[in-house]
Amino acid sequence: MKIAMVSPYDYGRPGGVGEHVRHLSVELRRQGAQVKILAPSAGGRGPQVEGLYPLGRPIPIPANGSVARISLSFHLSRKIREILDQERFDVVHLHEPLMPALPVTVLRTNGDGVNVGTFHAYARQNLGYYYGRPLLRRLFRRLDSCIAVSEPAKTFVSRYFPSDYTVIPNGIDPDCFSPAVPAAPGIAHPHRQTILFLGRLEERKGLGTLLEAYSLLRQVRADCQLVVVGDGPLRRGYERRVEEEGIPDVRFCGFVPEAEKPSYFTAADIYCAPNTGKESFGVILLEAMASGRPVLATAIDGFRQVIADGVEGLLTPPRDEAQMAAGLARLLDNPELRRQLGERGRRAAEGYAWPLVADRVMSVYESALRTRRQPEVKSFVQPFTASVG
Repeated sequence: MKIAMVSPYDYGRPGGVGEHVRHLSVELRRQGAQVKILAPSAGGRGPQVEGLYPLGRPIPIPANGSVARISLSFHLSRKIREILDQERFDVVHLHEPLMPALPVTVLRTNGDGVNVGTFHAYARQNLGYYYGRPLLRRLFRRLDSCIAVSEPAKTFVSRYFPSDYTVIPNGIDPDCFSPAVPAAPGIAHPHRQTILFLGRLEERKGLGTLLEAYSLLRQVRADCQLVVVGDGPLRRGYERRVEEEGIPDVRFCGFVPEAEKPSYFTAADIYCAPNTGKESFGVILLEAMASGRPVLATAIDGFRQVIADGVEGLLTPPRDEAQMAAGLARLLDNPELRRQLGERGRRAAEGYAWPLVADRVMSVYESALRTRRQPEVKSFVQPFTASVG
């Protein structure tokens, strides 16, 4: 099977959708598919990416409480048509298929092909969807099958574009995120338990709440430290706050490559995700859980898809520093609870392994192909089933 993966986001920058596309492509190739990736790319950074067609130069655009690096060039039709004619893909899989400019251009250009769309985003509203519905509906009808990465993502997009969505979550690599991964050197402390934050330093990731909760903890105990991994527009402000308020034992590690992330989880005693909202899913929680670490997270919709309070982790209300401090204190004081949550979380994370996710995506491809080309399309199920069996 020949598959095109289309992403609206700069493929050279770390991000949830880009990582999803990368891992899914790797797994589908492992199962025998031919996969090419169509995405914007600034070029000249990092190693060459297998099967990447760089299309459009990304520019930063504020979106959903973050910054999206997308291409706004609508002059890609000729190049896209050349690629589609040359490759003759069986399936074109568009991630955020109604995002400008690359996905909508591919969707418009591939009007006669089999199109599958995955919707990743979650928010209270989308003005682009609302005001653009008359035009976007015509493009949406070109999708043969629709996937949402979670129930919140499905509910969100269904408000604007009702359809029969299949919920297939994001995946993780259990060989990459594991308790057996050696811990990052210099992070653990011999006399303090390590609370880890890992994420982009922007408001919706909630580090401000965690800093306040940690400050409350340190007023009554000295047996913990906070390690902050990540970079972003608010980093300097957070560092200044820690210095001015004299919050002790806070370490900012800055950006770390994806390959080094697992070692930071295994260096920690507790992982805390204080996000304030706008998360469709909790991949970062799964990575911590797969690493065997107890998780304290906010009870936002996307995170409740992954964790049940008191089962795979602990949940506290978002933006509530007192409840977060109490939850952290409970974990710090109870090693047996940490062990139980870590073990249950690790077992739960195994159900999100990329081979399982890829099998479900392949089933959607099969269904779309049968519907579009029946009865002449031959089944691809047997070779892929055999390759993973």
